[in-house]
Amino acid sequence: MSSDPATSVVHLAVYNTLADWEAGHAVAHINDPEHQKRPGRYRIRTVGPTTDAVTTAGGVRIVPDLAIGDLDPNDSAMLILPGAGAWMTGDLGDFTNAAAAFLAAGVPVAAICGATVGLARAGLLDGRRHTSNAAEALSWTGYSGAVEYVDEPAVTDTSTPGHLITAAAMQPVAFAREIFAELDLYTPEVLAAWFRLYSGDPAGYHDLMALQA
Repeated sequence: MSSDPATSVVHLAVYNTLADWEAGHAVAHINDPEHQKRPGRYRIRTVGPTTDAVTTAGGVRIVPDLAIGDLDPNDSAMLILPGAGAWMTGDLGDFTNAAAAFLAAGVPVAAICGATVGLARAGLLDGRRHTSNAAEALSWTGYSGAVEYVDEPAVTDTSTPGHLITAAAMQPVAFAREIFAELDLYTPEVLAAWFRLYSGDPAGYHDLMALQA
């Protein structure tokens, strides 16, 4: 944790074949104090299978700040789980277990793309509203939560104390919006303007500047 008691940590899971683009918007703007309600309230720490370097799908080498075995929900504001090819092979069970521990402790989890498959396989989507790349992307796991599937870019389930955010691989901006809302990073007006801008509407930039004035 940070030495500043006012700073909370958002943990970003990192592992080989991580899809670089999926958490990029969320991570960059959590670390950028501009427009935030409480600048510097959060910082990102990376958590890997071990503290050995991992390589993303884009070939970026990342040295994790800590190993998954040392991750404690009580020391975290959120766990972000990007997609990766490794989710499809079931090789990231330790991260699934961490997600279960976070949800049980009432700490939010945000999962996108392949990470939703891992959570479905573990039964963590059962009884929770969720989405993914497509309903078919989850049905093959044999999970029991299909009735709760929502055909939306990103979804936040608030039915249990540990809120769960899920999103499709193609929707990193919507994924980030849900994360920011859960963390209360921006005012509603700033969040709406941010989303317009990063969804491709230039008017969002002018709205942000007007709100900053």
